[in-house]
Amino acid sequence: MSIILGIESSCDETAAALVTSDRRILSHKLAGQEEAHAPFGGVVPEIAARAHAEIITPLIEAALAEADLELGEVDAIAATAGPGLIGGVMVGLVTGKALAMAADKPLIAVNHLEGHALSPRLANPDLEFPYLLLLVSGGHCQILRVDGAGQYRRLATTIDDAAGEAFDKTAKILGLGYPGGPKVEALAKAGDATAVPLPRPLKGSKEPHFSFAGLKSAVVRAFQSGEHRPEDIAASFQQAAVDCLKDRLEKAIEDHGAAPHLVVAGGVAANVSIRSMLEQLASDYNMQFTAPPLWLCTDNAAMIAWAGAERFALGLTDPLDFAARPRWPLDRDAEKVRGAGVKA
Repeated sequence: MSIILGIESSCDETAAALVTSDRRILSHKLAGQEEAHAPFGGVVPEIAARAHAEIITPLIEAALAEADLELGEVDAIAATAGPGLIGGVMVGLVTGKALAMAADKPLIAVNHLEGHALSPRLANPDLEFPYLLLLVSGGHCQILRVDGAGQYRRLATTIDDAAGEAFDKTAKILGLGYPGGPKVEALAKAGDATAVPLPRPLKGSKEPHFSFAGLKSAVVRAFQSGEHRPEDIAASFQQAAVDCLKDRLEKAIEDHGAAPHLVVAGGVAANVSIRSMLEQLASDYNMQFTAPPLWLCTDNAAMIAWAGAERFALGLTDPLDFAARPRWPLDRDAEKVRGAGVKA
């Protein structure tokens, strides 16, 4: 059994966790930055980086204390090395390097997206490879076949905005504040999802990818018209996003075949309407639906530690000169797509 210290700082959550290779979470500490970014309606990279630098050492100390461990008792240190806001990524990665050097422990540079992709296996020991993954987070929207740690085949990505970006921008348009996704979902409960005619970009297209920029623009027009209640706009937007995700998943399954498990991960996976749709879709295609607990969907260090544990078990460690990466695709062999798909 190995014990991995995980460090996460890719966006606006600073976190540290200790996780064992037999899936025990010994401790997890997380500090959010919602109050600091709320006046700006989104994450300000410079503010985020400073906040990470101020809190990361006390968080790691608190995580070790909660687990009743010394740094020397840890087998390896896993730190997010990208993708993400480069200032924050550098804070966490440099901290991980310093601890690895001081304690003479292996460093594991973890792709933040791999943390999300493998997080369902931390919560579910019965989830085996391969599985079909819908990865929906603030900056990414992808469908991947997961064959193992470090083994990913991208089947679809976004050509412009990700689903999470569209949720956050809709919240900003409606004046709901930050973070936007949960607030749009809450407002949508009081709305009529059929009240506002909104597009479903790329629905039915032979192209396998996602697009949410046109949906976001339609929300702007609906709001500026003054003809619709905010709750109806929120509900209609959410339903449109759900329909787009479903249509693209169906195409991926029809083009590439089903897998034993349909898995969802990433912050947007906490949305109840999206989960409900995925459960039904999995049933329609005789797949087992799997999702991590809600707290594991959003950014956290337990998923980074677990990804580190999976890689450590395969002997995959990294040198101390590993460079932080603002962009880092899981499938480096995937073809480039038009638009902003380079983000994937």
